[in-house]
Amino acid sequence: MASKPQIAEREVTEQAAEEVGEEAMGPAFVASAASVGLSLYYYFMRGERQLGTFIGLWPPTILAFASYFNQRKMLNQLQSVTQPGTTLKNAFDSMMGNR
Repeated sequence: MASKPQIAEREVTEQAAEEVGEEAMGPAFVASAASVGLSLYYYFMRGERQLGTFIGLWPPTILAFASYFNQRKMLNQLQSVTQPGTTLKNAFDSMMGNR
């Protein structure tokens, strides 16, 4: 069974990960939705099926890049916490953005 400090640490880590995810993925979702709209416009309204299909391939690419950068940011945070010689207080302060 997890002790109270371990539970609190897990909650803080999960909250930090969710904040990173929301921060990085917001513009990517907007760009992906705009790309889908533009794709539908070209495909159905303008009748340019090839261009509409090409633009329709952008959303997965945009979301993949956003996911990659999100994972890199979380990895950097994790590495800063687990560096040798880092005290627990300094690690939490850097994770929470106090430094």
